[in-house]
Amino acid sequence: MAPGLPTAMDRPHFIGIGGAGMSGIAKILAQRGAKVAGSDAKESGTAEALRALGVTVHIGHAAEHLADDASCVVVSSAIRQDNPELARAAELGIPVVHRSDALAALMDGLRPIAVAGTHGKTTTTSMLAVSLSELGLKPSYAIGGDLDAPGSNALHGDGDIFVAEADESDRSFHKYAPDVAIVLNVELDHHANYASMDEIYESFETFADRITEGGTLVISADQDGARELTRRVAARDVRVVTYGEAEDAGVRVLSVLAQGLKSQVTVLLDGQELTFTVSVPGRHYALNAVAALAAGAALGVPAAELAPALAGYTGVKRRLQLKGEAAGVQVIDSYAHHPTEMTADLEAMRAAAGDARIVVVYQPHLFSRTQELGKEMGQALALADSSLVLDIYPAREDPIPGVTSDLVIEAARAANAEVTAVHDKGEVSSLIAGMAKPGDLVLTMGAGDVTDLGPLILDRLSK
Repeated sequence: MAPGLPTAMDRPHFIGIGGAGMSGIAKILAQRGAKVAGSDAKESGTAEALRALGVTVHIGHAAEHLADDASCVVVSSAIRQDNPELARAAELGIPVVHRSDALAALMDGLRPIAVAGTHGKTTTTSMLAVSLSELGLKPSYAIGGDLDAPGSNALHGDGDIFVAEADESDRSFHKYAPDVAIVLNVELDHHANYASMDEIYESFETFADRITEGGTLVISADQDGARELTRRVAARDVRVVTYGEAEDAGVRVLSVLAQGLKSQVTVLLDGQELTFTVSVPGRHYALNAVAALAAGAALGVPAAELAPALAGYTGVKRRLQLKGEAAGVQVIDSYAHHPTEMTADLEAMRAAAGDARIVVVYQPHLFSRTQELGKEMGQALALADSSLVLDIYPAREDPIPGVTSDLVIEAARAANAEVTAVHDKGEVSSLIAGMAKPGDLVLTMGAGDVTDLGPLILDRLSK
């Protein structure tokens, strides 16, 4: 057994092993020497990547997929109690472990950086993973998205740094004890789990309290929710480093200059002025890079070395990822599903596109989120030249009476946006082919299976 592998997790079984968070933990355990197995609803590139590491991946959920000698069953909050493998684990007396506890165990004995916030976690975690690797520090990391290939969302490294995306959606980030914690922003989301901003603040305060003695909280000086959280944790025994464009920021962003699909960023850190390149478009991504820089510096990585290394980050799948070009039309995939994220990505695309038209295929994600934020989603779509709006992607939720994509569509039209309702995803590629012209940018946007439409659109455009 490799050093650092928790004994209770030497033969784990993952229910939903193909998910972004679950697959990363499974991958690291396999790389550390565990005999890993699991199941997922469907085949995927991630499943194949796990099999290449020796992981047993079953398709579909069935009691017989769980081996009698499994040391534990790992689940996420999305796994329902009536799952047959979970029922079988109860019969056999096999311990059930939440994925956050499994990830916390993998961090034990290392120097963790935990990246939290309502938006930008995956990008910032990826920036740290790439730049620290560029410097030869061999970090371990667990990210909520793939860097450049299926299964590239996690790695067991030989170094002593562990970079992890810390998910607030189900309060699972309370399980971690980071040496450095990043909070990018604090907004109301995940309405099924949080009823108010006070509950959100309390949750992030608990996360801040988990920072190890002598550790550092790196937090935005620009975003209102983050500033309020900074005020709330001021009396705590934790070093706070703020970053951003605000005049009182500890790591001050002096300028962000757009250069096509890149940005040139200049910051003032510890009296030293540093200029570096961020190889993805958009001010929000530039600020994510500054958060990564501040966190690395807080952990002792020389900022003058880390800044240029950040240019090695060229994107993560589903974060303004270019899927291809056909008939002079570029198709780009965006994971944005919260109005703030939608606005940021559309503004970034508008800045990079010049006079090009932007056409969005948007799929609202979760009934609860659409119920609370449907109006704001529609208003964000007004930044596009034209939009197709699909039915709500339910993910783990059951329908809510009266909550449909119409909430988004009506708000978009009220904001004078050109929007069309589409109830059959199979019609999208033909509709786009009839709308798009050479030079246009098409964004598939949302956290659900809207991402699958990119290749179909490209195929239809090429004919």
